[in-house]
Amino acid sequence: MENKEIAVFGGGCFWCTEAVFKDLKGVISVMPGYSGGTVENPTYEQVCEGTTGHAEVIKIEFNPEEISYRDLLTVFFATHDPTTINRQGNDIGEQYRSVIFYENEGQKKEAEAFIKELNSSNKKGGRIVTEVGPLSGFYEAEDYHKNYYEKNQSQPYCQLIINPKLEKVQKDFAELLKNSG
Repeated sequence: MENKEIAVFGGGCFWCTEAVFKDLKGVISVMPGYSGGTVENPTYEQVCEGTTGHAEVIKIEFNPEEISYRDLLTVFFATHDPTTINRQGNDIGEQYRSVIFYENEGQKKEAEAFIKELNSSNKKGGRIVTEVGPLSGFYEAEDYHKNYYEKNQSQPYCQLIINPKLEKVQKDFAELLKNSG
């Protein structure tokens, strides 16, 4: 049995975040879903209405001996805008907020320290608004959301929004990719 931990991030549309993290070494699985709300077993339609309080998130199962939580945080913050509240590009609403749901106190401290570092260096140009809160529930997204990019690469959204994020990861984080050797 391999060593396994969970990281849960929300950085806009989960189609994007799922695609970004799937090819990182040490990542065992990436599952799109919903977290941070008040409704049990929400549907995509309910979350899109903005009445459940949930964010679109991904649950990453990873082997910390192959990729660190800090590496995951680095990729997370580099592939979305953590300085806008409830918005990523044209995706607007509470469900698209920048959020980290931690599984344990170690993750909480690491995420908070990372945000403090980013704010100190001010590399993003604005204050980080990413929420950090305890993981209190995760609901898997409907099947048609899973592996969305792999199944729909020719769709305009994938080409215009997801492809540039993947190119950034390939360029800036090549050493973290599964095919990096």
